[in-house]
Amino acid sequence: MDRLALTTGRPEVSARRQAASYRHVRDKFTEARVTPLDSETVAPPRIAEFPVHVEGAVAKVHPLGSATSPAEADLLAVEIAVTRVHVLESLRLAGHANRIDPERWDPLMLSFQRFFGLGAETRPSRLATIDEEWYRGSSAPATAS
Repeated sequence: MDRLALTTGRPEVSARRQAASYRHVRDKFTEARVTPLDSETVAPPRIAEFPVHVEGAVAKVHPLGSATSPAEADLLAVEIAVTRVHVLESLRLAGHANRIDPERWDPLMLSFQRFFGLGAETRPSRLATIDEEWYRGSSAPATAS
């Protein structure tokens, strides 16, 4: 992610962006030194070196600020409908095909221009008393034992 931080896919780099050291990069896979991997439900490729992939399609675009349409907005919120999720087998919770083991996955997150990972669990959530399967459509909460 950081290898692409000051790049843009647009051939015309604005003076403002140039002053901030942005530059045009046509092939971001090569620039980031990662391998493209075909997606299954969408056209854009995934990144082979990543342990988790989420494929999705744009469901809705929301203009932010005072704009009344996406075309006139400076900032957009994009709602995505997830169409497929890929997770390395080594990250899955034993005995559960559709769960990630939180002790095996340490995602890298960008927050306010700084990178963070996950630390040790500080305390369990009260939500942990409800079995995850309940969220998949069962009508009554089944508490975990």
